This record gives sequence, structure tokens and C-alpha cells, in this order.
Amino acid sequence: MSRPEDTLPPDLFYNDHESQKYTTSSRIQAIQTAMTQRALSLLALPYPSLILDIGCGSGLSGESLTASNHTWIGMDISASMLAIALDRETAGDLFLADVGQGVPFRPGTFDAAISISAIQWLCNADSSDVSAAGRLNRFFEGLYAALKRGGKAVLQFYPKNEVQRGMITGAAIRAGFGAGLLEDDPGTKNVKVYLVLTVGAGAEEGGADDVTNVVRGLEGVDIIDERRKGRGDRRSGGGEGKKGSKGWILRKKEQGRNKGKVVKADSKYTGRKRRPAF
Repeated sequence: MSRPEDTLPPDLFYNDHESQKYTTSSRIQAIQTAMTQRALSLLALPYPSLILDIGCGSGLSGESLTASNHTWIGMDISASMLAIALDRETAGDLFLADVGQGVPFRPGTFDAAISISAIQWLCNADSSDVSAAGRLNRFFEGLYAALKRGGKAVLQFYPKNEVQRGMITGAAIRAGFGAGLLEDDPGTKNVKVYLVLTVGAGAEEGGADDVTNVVRGLEGVDIIDERRKGRGDRRSGGGEGKKGSKGWILRKKEQGRNKGKVVKADSKYTGRKRRPAF
């Protein structure tokens, strides 16, 4: 059985008929509510917060945010889904936008972000002039900027395979996030994957808001956090973290390739110091 994202782009797949069918399904309503509550429990927000709902659809996840006294803003690429959300008089503000083109909000706007069953769509490139890697990079870089320092995000998604799981997690780490992967019901057809992200603050002190403490001790958790290693290199001013070193140059070139830029090929001369010319 083919997955929805393998058939059509999301703005075409979720037309008026599919959007109405999705929203009125009691099964989907129950699943969406349960996953949103799970995301909120992982966020562990101590007070009512401003939350970005990525791929908000018709507002099913937003209902749980409103019930928990949070203020939220929703983004979705499907005009049909957002029209239903308006008809249902959801409490959040709504934006028609493609998150694969970025997250168009002022830096540091949101306390937290959630996404339910949406970001796996970014792994598909719908035309020859875009790439899945580029869309994922733009999304995570935009999300990182839009969150406050110390902000958190929980993104539930359905990876098709390990390649997609790696693409999504890798893009989050490159953007600067500390990342933890949590699986509910692992090894079953009902498995649900949650990517738990933290923006920078408290990483080195192991602060209460850091991702490694948010999900530490939970079953089925794999923590991937390379922020401390990178900061240590920069503080020491040596090794591969030093600006202008071979490691630094290779890392910058790899970042350029991931963004689809044309980068010179690596060679034995990459990063080699030139002798003074007389």
C-alpha cells in the first residue's frame, strides 16, 4: 500500500474531499489527540506558552494546545485543510505556507513547537529544481531561528525507512539542535517516532530544559547531541574547529553541498597553507 506522500504533493493530496474525510474520522481524531498530548508531555512546558504548530492541518492538534491553555500559531501547505480549520473556529492564528521553504517568523518568536504527522512530507522533492535535503535544511534552520534560546520542539513523524529517519535527524543536528529520538510502540505497526529538539541553552550545564534531560530515562530513546563537542573545539581555538583549518574548511564545504551549492572538489591541497611569495 502506497503512502500518501508518495502519490501527490501535500497541497494536492489534501484537497477538499481528503481534508474533510481526514478531519471527520473519529479514529484519526483520537490518534491526533493522543499524539499531541504525548508531544506536550515531552515538551513539559511549565507555563502557558506560544507554540508553533507545524503542519497544523484542520486544527485537530491545536484543540489540545488550546485545552492546555497555550497560545498557538499554525502553518500548513493545504488551503483546504486551513479552510476547515477556519470553519471549525479554531483558536490559533493560521498561515498558508510551505515549511520546506523556511519558517517565516522573526527570530526568537516561539517558546516551543510541535508537529504531528507532517515532516515526513519534506523527504519528497516534488520537482527537479528542489531537493529533499534542501527542503529539510531550510525547514530546520528556520525553525531553529524562530525558537527562543532554550526553546524546545517535538516533531512526531512516520519515517518510511532508516534513510528518511537519518535525513530528518541529520538536518536537525546540522541546524544546531540537540536531538533525541523516541519511539512509542516500537516493533509494531503502530510505532510512532518523536524527534525531541532543544535550542542550545543549558547543554553544557545539563540544564533541566536540555533535550538530554527531557528524554533521559525513557524507554526507546536514542540521544544524538554534538553541540558540546563543537563548542569545545571552538573554545580551544585548535584542531578541526579552528577557523581556516582543514577540518573547518571541509565542514563548510559539506554544509554548502547540503544546501545545493556548487563547491570545489576536495583534494590533498585543501586547507594547506601557502608559502609566502617574494
